[in-house]
Amino acid sequence: MLRPFLACLFLTAAACAAQGAPGSTMDVTASGAVGDGVTLNTGALQRAIDACSAQGGGILSFPPGHYLTGTIQLKDNVILRLDARAVLLGSPNAADYRNLDPFTAGDGVPLGDALIVAVGARHVGVVGAGTIDGQGRALKAAQNPYKVRPFLMRWLRCADVTVRDVHLANPGAWTLNFFQTSGAVVERVTIRTRDTGLANNDGIDLDSCEGVRIRDCDIESGDDAICLKATSPLACRDISVSGCRLSTKCNAFKLGTESLGDFARISLTDCQFRNTGMAGIALYAVDGAQMHDVKIANVAMDGVTVPISIRLGARLKTFRPGDHAKPVGALHDITIQNVKAAGAKQIGVLINGIPGHPIEAISLENIDITVAGGGKAADAQVQLPEKEGAYPEYSMFGKVMPAYGLYLRHVRGVRFKTVRIAASRPDPRPAMVLLDADDVTPANFAPELASDSSLSAAQ
Repeated sequence: MLRPFLACLFLTAAACAAQGAPGSTMDVTASGAVGDGVTLNTGALQRAIDACSAQGGGILSFPPGHYLTGTIQLKDNVILRLDARAVLLGSPNAADYRNLDPFTAGDGVPLGDALIVAVGARHVGVVGAGTIDGQGRALKAAQNPYKVRPFLMRWLRCADVTVRDVHLANPGAWTLNFFQTSGAVVERVTIRTRDTGLANNDGIDLDSCEGVRIRDCDIESGDDAICLKATSPLACRDISVSGCRLSTKCNAFKLGTESLGDFARISLTDCQFRNTGMAGIALYAVDGAQMHDVKIANVAMDGVTVPISIRLGARLKTFRPGDHAKPVGALHDITIQNVKAAGAKQIGVLINGIPGHPIEAISLENIDITVAGGGKAADAQVQLPEKEGAYPEYSMFGKVMPAYGLYLRHVRGVRFKTVRIAASRPDPRPAMVLLDADDVTPANFAPELASDSSLSAAQ
């Protein structure tokens, strides 16, 4: 078996060199890949990647066909380009996957396997109008218990990564994951994981990353659509998300499911959220992170449970061996403006610090939210639990809110300017509840506005 292997490797390297690497283009079928949807191509694809990288890099082109594979690892200067009729299929056999960096997610689930993975690579990516299908349901059906749950793509400690124009579907867990990666661009990517029936099907997850741009993506996900995390002590910073359309059973834009490292200089602009089962904007720091300089503007939402949810907590969890728990962090200097949300199901704005650790310097400007309303007078007496160490979600506080508009607890320095929250049905609850709230402008609202099931505020 050694002679055919060496011959194939030689031909792959020769093909890459002959076409002028770096910058060359090679058809993956030249390395022995077969697009019949049946042949397992892991070895052939890995040989093509290794040989092309060794020759200085280039583009590995997938012509029309269905290419079945297990884990493949991208190397320096190699770009995969998928023809519009090319489909990269994840193997339904758990033994075909590798986990190059195991870790435990915020909900305690071990993760890390991936279909496409790169470790410490530079100038890498996946482009083209083709499809990557993880076949997550087939992979689950083949396991008992279901333990190997591969991400579709995973970029570990990489630099200069491009993911552009591809269609991504049916991962075993997260779809597109970046860890400690800098200088990445994700644009015009379509993600479809909402109705797979599998857990943890996030759209895009950035973990301890720097300098990432996400533009013009269309995501329908079963779990969080775009989620920024920090499972390591390194910060997640200088991240921009713009022009995206998000729909999810969970949170549309979430920071801090895991928040050991800090979050800074994060922006979200010109996005649309629809049919969102949990929060539209979720900003959470619960594992010791310093979260600050977050700017959100020009967001339209339709059918979201809670449009804005902000939480500083004290779970203080670590996620990898050798990491040390941090003290309670801080959440401050957050600006949210030009947000319009229709069909909010539970409450308009929910902001919770913890005793002795207020959320600070929050600015809400030009906010227009319509909530369902229809609460009961007795609901106004509900006292939300603190749950300082709980997993961060708005749902940790229960389904009944003592206000229909805004609930602010353990806050300092909150500014409202042109904020309107109206209830679709009559609601006897107050429009706003303030608890342990210092320096809130304006500090209260006239009872007659609340009894009219609307709230308006101007600084």
